[in-house]
Amino acid sequence: MTKGNIQTFIKKLNRPVFSTHEIARCSGRSLSATTQALKYLERNGVVTKIYRGIWADANNPNVSPYSAIPLLLPKQRAYVSFISALHLHHMVEQIPQVITVASTAHTRTIRTRFGVFAIHKIAPSFFRGFGWYRGMRGFLIAEPEKALVDCLYLSAYKKKQFGYFPEIHFPKGFSINKAKRWAGAISSVKARRHVQKKLGVITNP
Repeated sequence: MTKGNIQTFIKKLNRPVFSTHEIARCSGRSLSATTQALKYLERNGVVTKIYRGIWADANNPNVSPYSAIPLLLPKQRAYVSFISALHLHHMVEQIPQVITVASTAHTRTIRTRFGVFAIHKIAPSFFRGFGWYRGMRGFLIAEPEKALVDCLYLSAYKKKQFGYFPEIHFPKGFSINKAKRWAGAISSVKARRHVQKKLGVITNP
């Protein structure tokens, strides 16, 4: 396979991040041949390997750590939430060192060349309240109200760092009533009461 062939298939996908499996499927080549071709492109600065079987198009201006999330968890849906979502919604200024993601998958940490991703498990019944970031199909993100409640939800399970906000800003359009409705949707009585109490303190300083 030539360099030109592989780059053609990368362009056809038209995504900043893609997998070896996707390129192999598009090209009709074996996984081993596709991997070798991608390694060749990496040596020439055309692509960057992010994680096992996941690559970034080095020439795509839309490449970001967040665009890797759908491929890091291909068998489960996941959305950016907690502190990372609050930062992207301009509710907290400090840039998180770890990208925090909500999923129904088991809690774990994934370390990549793009950064560290902390996957936090939430109940399937509470896996709601998210949409595409800025309307683009790059990655899913929690609504501002849900991101805040997701943080407090984790703090109910002895993750205290998610319940402390030294500086938090509520953007125009933020709905405290909507946040309260999300808190009321938590199935665990103990967690729901914890979140409702914390939410009351944060929104009524």
